[in-house]
Amino acid sequence: RLKFKHFPSALKVKNPKKTYTDMAKMLKDYGINLNLAPVVDLAKNPKNPIIAKLNRSFSKDPKEVVKKASIFVECMKKEGILTTLKHFPGHGSSKKDSHKGFVDVSNSWSKEELIPFYRVKSPLIMTAHIYNKNLDKNYPATLSYNINTKLLRKKLGFKEVVISDDLQMGAISKNYDLKKTLELAINSGVDI
Repeated sequence: RLKFKHFPSALKVKNPKKTYTDMAKMLKDYGINLNLAPVVDLAKNPKNPIIAKLNRSFSKDPKEVVKKASIFVECMKKEGILTTLKHFPGHGSSKKDSHKGFVDVSNSWSKEELIPFYRVKSPLIMTAHIYNKNLDKNYPATLSYNINTKLLRKKLGFKEVVISDDLQMGAISKNYDLKKTLELAINSGVDI
């Protein structure tokens, strides 16, 4: 892998403008023009194994997440780096890791988790592999037309690029074969 300079995780960043300016300049120097970040999930569950426990979220407070994520996006944009908000519609309340298998947030997710996705302006949004029966009774977000097209594109007005998280993660690969996964993801509104 590339020998990148180490940057602190989102929760531990003390000076976001300097940190993310340095990060953007480093990426530009390497010739990289797309950053699959920032994580804008709210740290709603402190025991969340993939977001809160790894300090990947800026905060549980949507205002703080919006503030710091906006700085991140702006610093990247100044250096010509595209950004990706993730993981839509919000992975911060989950109790499990979608890399490993099925994750249901039906009883923990709240509409508050959508706030960063419509307040922070970014050219890409990445889908989560979480299941929420209140948003779609049949499919996890990445494979859901109700979530990616009806909610994200129509209701929230997102007109840019929708990219899926890794389709080989357990939440998808353990429950759908590749052909069905691709068919559902494309038809749900995922561009990449």
